[in-house]
Amino acid sequence: MAEDSDDDRLLRRLDLRLVPAVFLTWATALAGSVFAAAWSAAMGAALAAAAIALLLYSRLRATGASRARTVPATLALACVLGAVAAGHCAVAAGKRDQGPLAAAVDAHAGVVIQIRVTGSPSAVPQPAHSSDTRWSVPASLDSLTTEGNVIRGFAALVVIGDDAWQDISPGQRVRTTGTLKEIRPGQSEAAILTASSGPVVMDSAFDLQDPAAKLREQLRDAAGWLPPDAAGLLPGMVTGDTSSLPESLEADMKSTGMVHLTAVSGANCSLILGGFILVARCLRLTRPLAAAFAGCGLAAFVVLVGPEPSVLRAAVMGFVGMVALTGGLRGRPLTFLCLATVVLLLLDPTLASNFGFLLSVLATLGIVLLASRIASWFPDVIPKWLAVGVSVPLSAQVLCGPIIVALQPQFSPYALLANVIAGPLVAPITILGTLAVPLSAIHPWAAAIPIGLAGASASGVAGIARFFAGLPGAALPWAEGPAGIIAMSVASVVTILIVWTVLHPSGMLLRIKVLHHRVMLVLERLQRK
Repeated sequence: MAEDSDDDRLLRRLDLRLVPAVFLTWATALAGSVFAAAWSAAMGAALAAAAIALLLYSRLRATGASRARTVPATLALACVLGAVAAGHCAVAAGKRDQGPLAAAVDAHAGVVIQIRVTGSPSAVPQPAHSSDTRWSVPASLDSLTTEGNVIRGFAALVVIGDDAWQDISPGQRVRTTGTLKEIRPGQSEAAILTASSGPVVMDSAFDLQDPAAKLREQLRDAAGWLPPDAAGLLPGMVTGDTSSLPESLEADMKSTGMVHLTAVSGANCSLILGGFILVARCLRLTRPLAAAFAGCGLAAFVVLVGPEPSVLRAAVMGFVGMVALTGGLRGRPLTFLCLATVVLLLLDPTLASNFGFLLSVLATLGIVLLASRIASWFPDVIPKWLAVGVSVPLSAQVLCGPIIVALQPQFSPYALLANVIAGPLVAPITILGTLAVPLSAIHPWAAAIPIGLAGASASGVAGIARFFAGLPGAALPWAEGPAGIIAMSVASVVTILIVWTVLHPSGMLLRIKVLHHRVMLVLERLQRK
């Protein structure tokens, strides 16, 4: 009976009214990232017309307060949001096709360009046989000179250059030369500039990302006295800086399904947010003040790490995940997840084709739908923290597994166990490492104690990755394409059934007896005939 009441309570929490809006908005944004502006506009007009028709139908079929709860009204809302996404895609495609960079991109001509750097440089993955390092720098157009014509206007672009671009800072205005190329489908920028010369700094303006980059560098230097694995892993798990991460450790973490720990994820943001909420409670702040305090703290963490789209996405999904685990927002975490997903897609429709965004949504969905349910399966003798520590990575991996094997046809049989063992070490690394950031800005040795404690935990995570990566069958090949996705989906369902069976042996035995009894009845009837 207790299980039935838990199921009923779970079903009551699942408000599915925004699910159609998520699917339609996502599909529209995905199509709009490929279609031309005219097609996106036509798609938006068709969705708007469908929304009006559904609303009229809803008005004819329902009256009073029940009107907003009808299926037509729910579908009408989905169509409205889809139309907004299509309109955003049409405007973005129009700017890309008719913007200040369009002619130069079509001509593939050499340009002299002045740009304002808007983000920190990041290394571009190169083929294994290539020894040259290329750097990607986000920027915005200031002015452009091509074939004797000077063009001014605003457009976002990405600069790809050599090592001369490694030390460029956000806020700097630089001049360089190169060739403009078309972007890949799904990118939000207007063009890619392949730089043929180094940057010439014209002036510099203040940008919050510049001091944030210096803080990340100071943390990396302050952790330099740790063992190599910890010294490289600690900055990666705290600020996403993997520049000093040993290649062998990165390979081992990939083979054991732990590479997500080296990037800022929703789990990091949840821990930071939870830490600030705990501090607010200790200070006995009111709920509005506590929410504002935690929000400001999370915003500061995002600035520290770098306001990249992946970090902003992790901050939103981390907040949703924390809400799901704490049962906040009146017990409707799925509704808030759908709302957050729709808002992110409307703000940036290119996320629809981003696999990182898809994995973030699926991982958070797993936590929302399964984590608390799986944790409730554990007997009372098992500590709550251990039940949650197992259920959270399991629920996330179950939904993300089919997408992961589609990207990398490889199965890590020790991934769940490795993540469960490493799970308790993530919190001290994140909290103590973040605390060490402002202390390392004062003096490297001022952060020695938190870095030492966080480094010990980071060494533990590295040791877990290396141990499981050294076991036989740590990275098994998996089928590619649809066959691999279907096989992993079936394996995920089987995994949940096995976990339930192990934790409910008596319940499974009872169901087997019932099934056996029914089979015997069928066989007896067949014999009589």
